[in-house]
Amino acid sequence: MQKPLVGLSRKNFLRESMAGVTLLAIAVPLNIGYAQIAGLPPTAGLYALILPSIIYVLTVSSRQLVASPDAAAAALVASSVGGLAMAGSADYVTLALAQAILSGLMFLLLAVFKLGFLANFLSKPILVGFVGGLALDILVSQVAKMLGVKIDSGGEFVDKVVGLVTGLGTINGWSMLISAASIAVLLLGRRFARAVPWALVVLILATVLVAVADLDGAGVAVLGPVEAGPPALTWPAIDWMMWLALIPSAMALTMVTTAEGLLISRAYGDKRGYATSPNRDLFALGLGNIASGATGGFAVGSSTSRTAAMDQAGSRTQLPSLIMAAGTLLLLVFGTALLEDIPSPAIGAIVAIAIIPLLGIRDLVRLWRTDRFEFLIGLACFLVTLFIGSIPGILVAFVLALINLAKRAASPAIDVLAGTGEPGESLLDEAPRGSVTAPGVVVVRLAAPLFFANGSVFSDAVKRAVLAAPEGSVRHVVVDMEAVTDVDVTGAESFEALASWLTARGIALGFSRVRVDARSRLEQLGLLGESPVFDTNRAAIAALADRTN
Repeated sequence: MQKPLVGLSRKNFLRESMAGVTLLAIAVPLNIGYAQIAGLPPTAGLYALILPSIIYVLTVSSRQLVASPDAAAAALVASSVGGLAMAGSADYVTLALAQAILSGLMFLLLAVFKLGFLANFLSKPILVGFVGGLALDILVSQVAKMLGVKIDSGGEFVDKVVGLVTGLGTINGWSMLISAASIAVLLLGRRFARAVPWALVVLILATVLVAVADLDGAGVAVLGPVEAGPPALTWPAIDWMMWLALIPSAMALTMVTTAEGLLISRAYGDKRGYATSPNRDLFALGLGNIASGATGGFAVGSSTSRTAAMDQAGSRTQLPSLIMAAGTLLLLVFGTALLEDIPSPAIGAIVAIAIIPLLGIRDLVRLWRTDRFEFLIGLACFLVTLFIGSIPGILVAFVLALINLAKRAASPAIDVLAGTGEPGESLLDEAPRGSVTAPGVVVVRLAAPLFFANGSVFSDAVKRAVLAAPEGSVRHVVVDMEAVTDVDVTGAESFEALASWLTARGIALGFSRVRVDARSRLEQLGLLGESPVFDTNRAAIAALADRTN
């Protein structure tokens, strides 16, 4: 097993330590904002940075991945737990902790049974649409916060929009000014000095302004008292029916986090030249989420933005995450009074800037230009997530993933090969001319496994190839098996029906280039029978042409 803090040395200790201070400055304001999005107290976001981060660092394979709650997780918590309890209530907090624990257990199951591949069903268009819908829902709440307009943050998207529009007459001028100044500082700072933790700068300046000018008395909402002290071990006391009710949302959290986390882990491992272990990363996320739920935090995942920030800061170890955990603990023990006057408009501006890239507008435009069907998949996930909810959104995502998979699997490349072995014309749309590759011989190649989705398609393609030749001229059909890695029972039945159809017309069936790993499967299903098997297409054509003559 890889040792914790691998890659750390005296030479890079200072750089890694400074990166840790930067990570602390980024994480604290964002996690306070994410906790508010989730309908939880600020401490829920801060507790999630302490023990979960330490456990994650000690168990993860990635040297750079940062574990933390993010905007998508916060929105999922709000939309799912909000339907089971009143936001801000003790029951609501308890359910959020239980949800994190359930998600952690699911991560562990994925790791133990090596099921991380299931997250591959969440393709890029699905993730773009799903996360984009969550992000727009969050953005409406943050805009209201920035304008000083009170809306029901736990309501449906349409209700939020209606509340925002009807409440425009109650805009607070100071809130709007703080928000505008915060956005300007964040955008200009990102452009001209990316290394500076501008989110922290904005919070400090805005908090000083509110405290000095007594703006909370002028209607500017502030964070208010924050519970002091370190996180304490706890366990959510809820009945088993509520545990069951949380399973769908915990599954959604797990699958989205798995898809994003494994992709990021592999990407940075490849970029920086070190090996990663997907199942170990899932195991680390599992322990981290259980630790979060057991210490008052909520669901954690792999933070794309913070991992990118650490990479840009030159960090190549997990030391920054440990410094972040230690700094957050010190803040909770000694410095919670510093958080009370943080203005909500500034938090809203920080979160809004952080989630705008998650809207996926550029990705959707790119999909529109390159693949309209995948664009429609992304758009459908976006709309369902936005207007119906996150759980229906993830269910629709999986259904659309299966439809997309079936659509592609049902249209494999099927070619007629010439005697030289070069691919000829496609047989999918219409039977090609010249489909006889040698006198009396037709060679057909299926560039996919033969299974239930494409068995009949392949059978129909072979029949069209035979019928396209002059009547009675075809005596042999050879199936090139080079790209056929597997055959299922339904595919085998379709193939048997094809063989009977060929036999009825006096046409013999043969095989060429059968893969070693597929041959036993073909024999098990009884597909080879007495049919000849050739090493190459050229050998098949030559032998069968001689036999025909």
